[in-house]
Amino acid sequence: MAVREIEGGASRCVALDDRSQIGEARRLASSLAAEAELGESVRSDVGIVATETASNVIRHAGRGMLLVRRLETGGGGVELLCLDVGPGMKDVDACLADGFSTGGTPGGGLGAVGRRAHAFDVYSAVGHGTAVLARFWNRPDDAVRRAARLVGGLALAMPGETASGDAWAASLGPGGTSVLLADGLGHGPMAAEAAAAAVAIFRVHPDARPADLIERLHAELRATRGAAVAVAVTDGPDSRELCYAGVGNLGAVLVDAARTRSLMSHNGTVGVQLHKTQELAYPWPAEAILVMHSDGLMSNWRLDQYPGLLRRDPALVAGVLYRDFSRGRDDVSVVVQRMTEPWVTL
Repeated sequence: MAVREIEGGASRCVALDDRSQIGEARRLASSLAAEAELGESVRSDVGIVATETASNVIRHAGRGMLLVRRLETGGGGVELLCLDVGPGMKDVDACLADGFSTGGTPGGGLGAVGRRAHAFDVYSAVGHGTAVLARFWNRPDDAVRRAARLVGGLALAMPGETASGDAWAASLGPGGTSVLLADGLGHGPMAAEAAAAAVAIFRVHPDARPADLIERLHAELRATRGAAVAVAVTDGPDSRELCYAGVGNLGAVLVDAARTRSLMSHNGTVGVQLHKTQELAYPWPAEAILVMHSDGLMSNWRLDQYPGLLRRDPALVAGVLYRDFSRGRDDVSVVVQRMTEPWVTL
């Protein structure tokens, strides 16, 4: 079997609507950076970037959030995703210019954030707020950066819960990419247990075909309350076909500038009641992305509302959709995959 790298993991959120929360954002980011055993200078950069981006939200938007998650690839690392609901930037390039900082923040502006991070992207549109992404790894080589630009996502617990009943994972290798999304039945610890069990099985069988993996999950999740599950597999960078199988109330959409195509899932709960497993093949247009999400995200989203977002980092796409379409009363997960790297880079 070809060497594959696994990515995924839950995100943790700090709400930002008061200056007192800037320190909380910095402490969370620094804590996860320490858990990832990042070097001292990189941990310092993580703290500065968290402070800078959180400060920008309070100063310019008034309300937003910082999402932080551990990275498993590249020897371990952290990802910061800062989302706001402000007016957006009229000129992103000007805000990224060297030394540009409208508020004299400690980090020296977005340009300095980009220089400190091992990977960086930003999306902003007037009337749609701003999303800033920064990643840090122990071993930030080109292959790690490329893989992160192919698949990104988030999973967050519903308000009042400490564990998310949603989980996701992606396996990337020379032979192709596999993505799993699992939504444990209900919410809370038992839902989180079911979703975590699905991810654990996926990690053992990352090369399984979608229908085969769901059949295996159905047998092995019987000790849990079960989950809605979706699995998407592509066979390599030259492939133009997506193989997909889904069971339960999950959304999966192939979307590009011209059209949106929903992928079919069957009724049932993996581990409880599986009526039918069906693996279907879909053509993958050259510039399309795959968006998979749990029912914690409303289904009425449209990417054509966000000019240029289709070409940004997958994690930015997931973050913007979460920010604007989360139901706010359930666990929520969004995973975005593209076949090739974004056409726009910073």
